[in-house]
Amino acid sequence: MGLIDNANREAFKRLDKSNPELTGIVYAKDVLPEMDKYTIGHAGPPIKWEDMCGPLKGAVLGAIRYEGLCETDVEAGVMVESGKIKFRHNHSVDCVGPMTGMITYSMPLFEVSNLAFGNKAYCSFNEGLGKVMRFGANGPEVIKRLKWIEEELAPAFKKALDRRGPVNLKVLMTKALAMGDEMHQRNTAASSLFVREIAPALAAVTDNKESLVRIMEFITGNDQFFLNLAMAACKSAADAIKNIPYCTIVSAMSRNGTKFGVKVSGLGDAWFEADCLMPKGLYFPGFTAEDGNPDIGDSAICETYGIGGFAMGGAPAVVRFVGAQSAAEAVEFTNDMMEICEGASSQLLMPSMDFQGVPSGIDIRKVVETGLLPVINTGIAHKEAGVGQVGAGIVRAPMDCFTDALAAFAKKVLPEEEQI
Repeated sequence: MGLIDNANREAFKRLDKSNPELTGIVYAKDVLPEMDKYTIGHAGPPIKWEDMCGPLKGAVLGAIRYEGLCETDVEAGVMVESGKIKFRHNHSVDCVGPMTGMITYSMPLFEVSNLAFGNKAYCSFNEGLGKVMRFGANGPEVIKRLKWIEEELAPAFKKALDRRGPVNLKVLMTKALAMGDEMHQRNTAASSLFVREIAPALAAVTDNKESLVRIMEFITGNDQFFLNLAMAACKSAADAIKNIPYCTIVSAMSRNGTKFGVKVSGLGDAWFEADCLMPKGLYFPGFTAEDGNPDIGDSAICETYGIGGFAMGGAPAVVRFVGAQSAAEAVEFTNDMMEICEGASSQLLMPSMDFQGVPSGIDIRKVVETGLLPVINTGIAHKEAGVGQVGAGIVRAPMDCFTDALAAFAKKVLPEEEQI
């Protein structure tokens, strides 16, 4: 097993050394290959229209209208059924998107560069909470907000970033962990720290006072604003470990609301899939578990890197929001995740756990051997299109993804007589 152990140590070193930095505000049409108005990026592994869940279908119909291709959901549905709309999963083009993960031609994206390895990753802007496209809502107010992000917020951010220069996200993530964020469901500190970095430049480049007020009210009133930056940061780190021969470390976890998918470094771009599980957590007033959709989103890239659910022990304030019973239970989650990871981060430290580093580098061998499944903090979307977010909670990755990946790995690397 020397080759595997050496490969896994190398993967962990790359995760630990990765240094993500916000370097640009770009538009999907300008940076993503073969992007046109009829191409829609979505979360999770590849999926066909007929297999999509309610919120993903709702987001798709809204995304088509957002691009001005039609005016109604009925017309949008006809376009999909006729084959005019092309779907591709975000991970195939260096992107991630929360929940439904919509990325379309006109959308602005955060560009994050991994300074240690030179690769880039992209993520959309965070819309806020409630009735938003990432949770499957697609009403007029959703489209209007997305257009405002495209036409006012993003251009202002681009000017501000050009003036200020790049923002080191790993530094902000380190500080946010020390302030109680796990940066999947709790981004209060990280969002505030980011605002401190960008606000002076925003004020300097935004001549219109009313525009500046709108921008500042939006980003200061959205505690989840940093989530999308964290996702792009984690994606840039995880992509640095792709395609290491003999490596059994997970390079991506993602879900489309129907299937949960896992990628493994030594197995390249192959997805290993199983049915998405239902999150367990807290529902907004008026909603119950009967309303929720199975787990969805690219945001499990956070746990792939080692934050989110893996860092719950360092984020006691998030415990009740995701339905955990106590801070002690959160610590137990983090300790369990250490059992299935290659190591602990040397920089992303949790003060409340005696400055232990977050668990990083999920090893499929350890998952199968211990039976401990990755724990993921997540939002909960309504199962029907157009409703939006109905809660938040905790979900586990399905075991079949890991057993299937391990079997494929054994078939690839072991002599035929030793294969499982």
